[in-house]
Amino acid sequence: MKKQFETVALVGLYADARVAEPMHLVASHLLGAGIDVIADATNAAALSIRAVDGDALTDEADLIVAVGGDGTMLHAAALTKDTDVPLLGVNRGRLGFLTDVSPDQMHESLDQILNGNYAEESRLRLAATIVRENEVSSTALALNDIVLQRRDTGRILDFETRIADRYVNTHMADGLIVATPTGSTAYALSCGGPIIEPHLEAVVVVPICPHTLSDRPIVIPASQHIEVTLLPRDDAKAEISVDGHAIGEFQPGDKLRIATADNPVKLIHPPGYDYYEILRSKLHWGRDSRIRNSGSNDA
Repeated sequence: MKKQFETVALVGLYADARVAEPMHLVASHLLGAGIDVIADATNAAALSIRAVDGDALTDEADLIVAVGGDGTMLHAAALTKDTDVPLLGVNRGRLGFLTDVSPDQMHESLDQILNGNYAEESRLRLAATIVRENEVSSTALALNDIVLQRRDTGRILDFETRIADRYVNTHMADGLIVATPTGSTAYALSCGGPIIEPHLEAVVVVPICPHTLSDRPIVIPASQHIEVTLLPRDDAKAEISVDGHAIGEFQPGDKLRIATADNPVKLIHPPGYDYYEILRSKLHWGRDSRIRNSGSNDA
């Protein structure tokens, strides 16, 4: 029998009017079911629930419910750090690849999950480390992606990639994305990368606007570590971002080391979750163009 969630942490941007109401509804519903509901100080005051320091939420919670968009889920995932506290997302954003519970279904979905009727899956997470002069200058964990990008300049970047200690390529590009299967539908997809099914233990390496058109995305086993070195170039400035947040400047000679993190992120899905249905609804697959064309011909 699956475990009962006795303490649930709520995460979301309460200042957003689209988020405030569903957060209230979720809190009230959980409290009515006898669940201990917690949040950081700001949200707890607005929701009249127990306040816990944001960084300590996962020390007490059995489940995190994130209300918002995929950015909120990424924030919630960052809170889990090296714990195995699972996440459930209620979608109040635009796309919502990760937040798969709609507001009109959240009470029913919550009741099913509290009764043990849910699916749980592990999502691969990456660890990013910036090394400068043989000293670690910054580290972070990514559920979506790790990005090398230009900063405050119009100049392209020169950088070298190595995979599993083997030289791969020297790139001239605006940057580089290393994405998990979860992140393959985010920035990497817009740069021409493939969609990777979440259960695959793989990552995709995607150059951003490469100077050479043959510099294409490559999918590699997640077990193979990656090293990126920034090469000298006049006035070139770069930084590293992890799940959309900058973690540090990247200087010529610096090395970015990427490996699979020890702790994956656990996601909770209500009954009936279908990854391919999510893709169809978000990417508008499966629409019969013949119907549209037929209508235009009749007009």
